Amino acid sequence: MVESNPPRRLNVHQALGGGSVADVILWKKWYGGVVVLMSTSALWFLFERAGYNLVSFVANVLFLLVVILFFWAKSASLLNRPLPPIPDLEISDESVVKAADAMQIWINSALSIAHDIALGRNLKLFLKVAVGLWVISYIGSLINFLTLVYIGVILSFSVPVVYDKFQDHIDEKLCVIHRILQAQYRKIDDNILKKIPFPSNKQKKIQ
Repeated sequence: MVESNPPRRLNVHQALGGGSVADVILWKKWYGGVVVLMSTSALWFLFERAGYNLVSFVANVLFLLVVILFFWAKSASLLNRPLPPIPDLEISDESVVKAADAMQIWINSALSIAHDIALGRNLKLFLKVAVGLWVISYIGSLINFLTLVYIGVILSFSVPVVYDKFQDHIDEKLCVIHRILQAQYRKIDDNILKKIPFPSNKQKKIQ
């Protein structure tokens, strides 16, 4: 009897990009994770609990930064000191092209999905999008956007670490859940979705 090989473990560090960002998320550079969590916690407290306004906060920070840099530069010229070490603030053409290419892929994918849904070609895709939008709307009615971002940051610094440590047990449970959901989806597909008539492409062209 041939024994099945055990599934390969996912390299979470490589899945996250394998760079310094992955090191921070997986707490290999713990000081980076501490700085990010403390910063996001402070911002969430300022805007959610202290009632600080985002626009006024950004304006005050920029105003303070401009004043400090201005008087620093003036005092440096009077005292023959070096100017503030400010790098050249510009965006390279390569960065703009990469960002535009990435945005084009996402936008074209979203437009393709919207096109298929508008023409009624794919009921399964329509149901998936409808359920996803309903879930987003329901979550948005419970918490605001800033709290949602804060929860996302906390989860991004906790879920990858837990999964990397207990990957085998989590994969086993996820496989069981996936099989159950697939079985339920097949029942709905066979009993409901496949019985709904749809006009074929030839009929649409004739119309």
